[in-house]
Amino acid sequence: MATGLFIGLMTLDCIYRVSQVPGSNEKIVAEDSLLVAGGPATNAAIAFAALGNRAIVMGALGQHPLATMIRTELAGYGVEVVDLTPDLAVPPPLSTILVTAATGDRAVVSRNAVGRQVQPPDGLEPYLSNVDIMLIDGHQMALGQALAAQAQSQGIPVVIDAGSWKPGFDRVLSLATSAIAAAKFSLPGHPNTLTTLAALGIAEVAITHGAEPLQICDRGQYATLPVPQVTVQDTLGAGDIFHGAFCHYRLQSPFTAALSKAAQIAAQSCQHFGPRAWIKAV
Repeated sequence: MATGLFIGLMTLDCIYRVSQVPGSNEKIVAEDSLLVAGGPATNAAIAFAALGNRAIVMGALGQHPLATMIRTELAGYGVEVVDLTPDLAVPPPLSTILVTAATGDRAVVSRNAVGRQVQPPDGLEPYLSNVDIMLIDGHQMALGQALAAQAQSQGIPVVIDAGSWKPGFDRVLSLATSAIAAAKFSLPGHPNTLTTLAALGIAEVAITHGAEPLQICDRGQYATLPVPQVTVQDTLGAGDIFHGAFCHYRLQSPFTAALSKAAQIAAQSCQHFGPRAWIKAV
């Protein structure tokens, strides 16, 4: 059993499946709803655990009753929590998500980790004890940078989930073993994300484009990789699940093969409403 450390955002997601996103002053009734733990690192950790591994998510959670809901769900999936703000009494970040039934597209409103940034604790080595792979989603940048530097010194692979640009990402990206970026991600002043990330010295780079082929740079070799075509019910969390599955498969397979297998898991997740239903199909 491998151990993965996932650093970043922990939220409580209120998800509605709707016929359409309401307009100004419009009220609609949802077709379905879910209340689940969320955040890129959190969803990736659950995916990693669901594939048979030990997963640890690290970030800021606190002791508010809503934080207890998050902690309880994570425990149900076997995910351990390292909470660096255990005395924090305010609610965790809340996300409201509307999934359009006909297309599976999602609209998200969230505070993310605004006002919940934590500083790296003293003595990072114990947090990396027996860790085989680490993922950083960029929502706890100072913590991620410190742990990535320590991981690099210990030879632990560092995977970056580059969903959107955040200040300080350049310093973290330079420590990455693998970087998987969303199509919308770009470094300021650098329109070609694939070549820019490769130029930073990252050996393994991939850009996701939803249902379109991945763009890849594997140790200087550029290629594209098709992804499975499925009937989409919900795209929410698919990228996070992709990253968690990639961490699982990268410990077993070369970069391109790991991407291909992770894409299959992400495609499975898109065929169900919500970010957890796919687990029963694995």
